[in-house]
Amino acid sequence: MLTDDPQLAGDSQCQPHPAASILVTPAPWQIKLLYDGACPLCLREVDFLQRRDRGRGLVAFVDITTPDYALEEAKGGIDFATAMGRIHGILPDGTVLVGVPVFRQVYEILGLGWVYAITAWPLIGPLADWIYSLWADWRLVLTGRPPLRTILAQRQSGSFCAK
Repeated sequence: MLTDDPQLAGDSQCQPHPAASILVTPAPWQIKLLYDGACPLCLREVDFLQRRDRGRGLVAFVDITTPDYALEEAKGGIDFATAMGRIHGILPDGTVLVGVPVFRQVYEILGLGWVYAITAWPLIGPLADWIYSLWADWRLVLTGRPPLRTILAQRQSGSFCAK
């Protein structure tokens, strides 16, 4: 009953709808950050970001190298191979961000927006995207890891070791 007024209590318009007790709670996180847990440089940044998050859960950190990653729901339709190619972030509404915009959003959420703010500038943004693309294309080699096709084959055969 929505009212304490006895005259209105019998009025069917004042009765709560059966679904009114079902509350949809928003996601506590503001972005899901998909990261390569076997990449030493990626882990350094994730460790920094986790400390900056201070347990608030503003960023949901998702290690794509865990064996159950392929089984996770709500990963934005991003398979392992795609996630390994570029960093991805998923917003609560399902919007998928890729590359530098992921960093910009995560840093903004954690109160460090000024760090990546310059990457939104018209001349700097494309340069930042290009530099990140180079890094993403070469990060496996630069961190002493096998090529992506080898990692994918190992993962498919079950011999992939994340750490």
